[in-house]
Amino acid sequence: MPLPAFLDHFSDLPDPRVERGKHHSLLSLLTIAFCAVLCGAEGWEDMTTFGQARQDWLQTHLGLDLPFGIPSPDTFRRVFSRLDPEAFGTCFRAWVQTLRRKSKGEVIALDGKVVRHSFDTAFGQTALHLVSAWASENRLVLGAVSTEDKSNEITAFPRLLRLLDITGCIVTIDAMGCQKTIASQIIGQKGDYVLALKGNHTHLAEDVERFFERAEAHKFADLSVRACETGEKDHGRIETRRCVVITLAENDLFFGDVQAEWAGLRSLVRIESVRQIGEKSTTERRYFLSSLTGSAKRVLRAVRSHWGIENALHHVLDVSLNEDACRIRRDHAAENMAGLRHVALNLLRQDTTHKRGIKARQKQAGWDETYLLKVLTNN
Repeated sequence: MPLPAFLDHFSDLPDPRVERGKHHSLLSLLTIAFCAVLCGAEGWEDMTTFGQARQDWLQTHLGLDLPFGIPSPDTFRRVFSRLDPEAFGTCFRAWVQTLRRKSKGEVIALDGKVVRHSFDTAFGQTALHLVSAWASENRLVLGAVSTEDKSNEITAFPRLLRLLDITGCIVTIDAMGCQKTIASQIIGQKGDYVLALKGNHTHLAEDVERFFERAEAHKFADLSVRACETGEKDHGRIETRRCVVITLAENDLFFGDVQAEWAGLRSLVRIESVRQIGEKSTTERRYFLSSLTGSAKRVLRAVRSHWGIENALHHVLDVSLNEDACRIRRDHAAENMAGLRHVALNLLRQDTTHKRGIKARQKQAGWDETYLLKVLTNN
């Protein structure tokens, strides 16, 4: 049986080893690593243990040529420490494009995450910080780039955006990414944006807040306004969200100077969240800059979808794939291991027949070779 089709996208990945040290092909190493992480492996020893337990299956069902048997943990460590993470990312994104079903208005959320135990004090190495892109409707990791620390997310966002096709999509970023250059780049790449506005633009944030207050006091007279309200009840909590979108005219009387600096700025957004638990009620108001006009429901959906990158990606990486506890750290190993986890997560999410969570799917793949093959081949 030929290798699963998704592995074709990694077949041209440059091998960092010299010829005399290649006892195992790079594609065999990658295949075992992908399968092992898919089944819950968290390190090099796990990969070797998985390979030894499934050697006959790997050779029979995936057609791997393993003349020297299963690679040792040290072999996995050396290869993934030296493998070029940018080249790995290029292969990853090419594969993801074959999975992604593009739809106009899909929300692409960008956010950063620290792999907490990837630091190495002895070598002065800080913990790996990754900025990832999450496609909300497809529920896919689209790509990721590393940065030195959280303060450098501002430079990482443009690098990641350049690698993505965001045509017709809505890009959402928290306050860290609310930057004029980023707004301009999104518009230049034919996307739209909803950017959280907070203290990093103190004067603008205050101006937008006061504008909404005055507009509300005058019942939004002479303004183009759309609004919507949603509510939900869960575990004794009642939460109501009210979204108000004020569409700005071209060269707007009040915000024309801001529009000149923020490419594509067409609307100001306020979302008010009222949360009630028992007798206690709290209210939070958040403000956004957006290139969207029209439906307030669409804007509210975009803001709500942004949290998918926290709940469906970062939380799952930590809870199901145990990412924060991983102590792999040398050279490029931590970043490449993060890439393996992203591959596993995307593969597991493609299976719509399994109704349980990612951790349960990992266990099923480890226990059931038929299910593992199904996930690998997306059949």
